[in-house]
Amino acid sequence: MKRRCIEKYTFSFYYALSSTGYSDIFRTFVVKTIKNSGMMSSNRKLPIGIQDFEDLRTNGYLYVDKTAYIYQLATTGKPYFLGRPRRFGKSLFLSTLKAYFLGKKELFDGLAISGLEKKWVKYPVIYIDFNKAVYTDVKTLHVVLDNILQKYEAEWQITNIAERLSVRFDNLIQEMYNKTGCKAVVLVDEYDKPLLGTMDNLEVNDEIRTVLKGFYGVLKSSDAFLRFVFLTGVTKFSKVSVFSDLNQLQDISMKKQYAGICGITQTELIKNFRPEITALAEKQKLTYEETLAELKKHYDGYHFAKESDDIYNPFSVLNTFSDSDFNNYWFETGTPTFLIKMLKDIDFNLKSLENDVQIPADLITDYQAGSGNPVPLLYQSGYLTVKKYDKEFNEYTLGFPNNEVKYGFIKRLIPAYMSGREMSGDFSTGNFIRDLRAGNTDGFMTRLQSFFSSIPYELNNKEEKHYQTVFYLLFKLMGQFVQTEVSSAVGRADAVVVVDDAVYIFEFKLTGNATAEEALKQIDERKYAAGYAVGGKKIVKVGAEFNAEERTLHRWCVENGRTF
Repeated sequence: MKRRCIEKYTFSFYYALSSTGYSDIFRTFVVKTIKNSGMMSSNRKLPIGIQDFEDLRTNGYLYVDKTAYIYQLATTGKPYFLGRPRRFGKSLFLSTLKAYFLGKKELFDGLAISGLEKKWVKYPVIYIDFNKAVYTDVKTLHVVLDNILQKYEAEWQITNIAERLSVRFDNLIQEMYNKTGCKAVVLVDEYDKPLLGTMDNLEVNDEIRTVLKGFYGVLKSSDAFLRFVFLTGVTKFSKVSVFSDLNQLQDISMKKQYAGICGITQTELIKNFRPEITALAEKQKLTYEETLAELKKHYDGYHFAKESDDIYNPFSVLNTFSDSDFNNYWFETGTPTFLIKMLKDIDFNLKSLENDVQIPADLITDYQAGSGNPVPLLYQSGYLTVKKYDKEFNEYTLGFPNNEVKYGFIKRLIPAYMSGREMSGDFSTGNFIRDLRAGNTDGFMTRLQSFFSSIPYELNNKEEKHYQTVFYLLFKLMGQFVQTEVSSAVGRADAVVVVDDAVYIFEFKLTGNATAEEALKQIDERKYAAGYAVGGKKIVKVGAEFNAEERTLHRWCVENGRTF
């Protein structure tokens, strides 16, 4: 007990140091002293992949307290929908709701809700988790729902089993009420996973939608027997049967008061994870403030309302603390293939994402299948986020939230446009940048020529725009290591790459329209280099011809006029 008090005051002392003007050397001395005395825990349990609230609380995992949101939801409304990107803590939040409605008061000791809730009533709870399967056909959906219903029917000793899933669901809700006198609670995790998993097969998708229409429709018809309903998912399918039958749900996805319901805010990050931030800083040889800046650059920037605090991706932050390294953890969990395929199939203008995109407020939360507009789904899936809101036009501006999403997104797109080829081997991003850092312009261009020549033969009939997109993605991917600009404004060169001691300015022309020499001349005539003249960096100008028939770089020349 005595040692625990020492830890408390020692941590408080260190936190005070972290927020004052004391030098990094002094703070480092204090931290090492604390560690050597055994008063600072360096192996706290991080809840990576922990989605069960009871497991988290009984086994001593760190917990960012979201229970005040639960009390607010439970006392102000009844049927809710929450949309958030994957790996944002939706499943854990739903599990917390389950523990609350089961009356497990002991799990909430010391949390915000323990000072708010006085009654702690136990309700019958139906928990439906669609994360347990990969949905490729309607049969899989039937099996998942059947297994869930069987479990509850056995638990509640229901023997009169109907054939239709929706009827069984309705009977279960009413039997729970009849046997307890308490209305039931229904919690549905990732309600839309069966739909999202079959978006590349419209026939199966329609079959699944029909089943879900009848099943979810029970939530409306059984309203008199329901205490609370909460559905989570990625997207709210608009103007289709599922949500048309669930129009009583209150969508809290973009309400200001619930913006921080999942994820980690800046305040929560500092309050809950100071020791982990300090350990990460020491490992990366950064100051505490520099480490916070890196965390923000990589994982912060999500906004889920017109006015919202910055939200960090919790999955990435926890993994960064665990590994003491900055990586693209969110993307390693898998990017939905249907989304990448959709962007490619509709020939979406990826450059439009570069300077943010505008979308009317009435479209941002509703995805209409077959609309040809992937922007709402890009937002709902976490690839874009709210940058600002224009009240006059009731319009949102969306953009990439952070570097992890931006460069992970680009990296996943390249294989789709290159028939499965990854950026690896001779064509790894690092090799392209090493050439430029070494001043090896010819080596860079030769590698670029080989890169385009390696595009599979079956893509040779693609339109020129396809190759321009590959070119754009390649140069943007370099931007995670060096400063780049790619066709970002009128009157600017096709590509600019800035390394430590040089600025490379590229202008590409199509054979037959202009020569490499004329491309080089355009750089001078339009003064593309003017904005980079300060700083003492060497300016390297490169004009090149792209051969449409051969689908590769044909010739190029550098600033001294040499032709290759």
